[in-house]
Amino acid sequence: MNKNKVGLLFLSIVAGIAILTAIAHISCVFIGENCYRSQLAPEVIIQSAVNGTLLAPVGTTFISLLFLLCAIYALSAANLIIKLPLLKTAMYSISILCIFRGLATIPLSLTYPEMVSGFSIIAGATWFVSGVLFFLGFRFRQALNRS
Repeated sequence: MNKNKVGLLFLSIVAGIAILTAIAHISCVFIGENCYRSQLAPEVIIQSAVNGTLLAPVGTTFISLLFLLCAIYALSAANLIIKLPLLKTAMYSISILCIFRGLATIPLSLTYPEMVSGFSIIAGATWFVSGVLFFLGFRFRQALNRS
């Protein structure tokens, strides 16, 4: 398999992960407190859901839109949709943020051992792998555009 196809595969995978993550997050708005808890939302967000204030739904919607934006940029980098402005900057920024978030799982797990669960470890690993896939997928597709 050549780099072009691998890049397309990597970017398609991370676009799918980002879309599924956005759906999972936005589901909390409709399901409520238990959904926020199961996704390890901060206590202030859970309390907002319990109290019916706007912080939880507005914040969750914003975060879901950010994940969708990541998916759109991945699809753009894969040349599956139009080329978006600041594509290179966005792809490298998304890659770095995802990798750092994944790596942050280690010190956070040591600092807050009571928060460590299978879900938190899998989420951290998924962030890290997604960041690597964003980076490599973009680089592989960029190599195609330069040749």
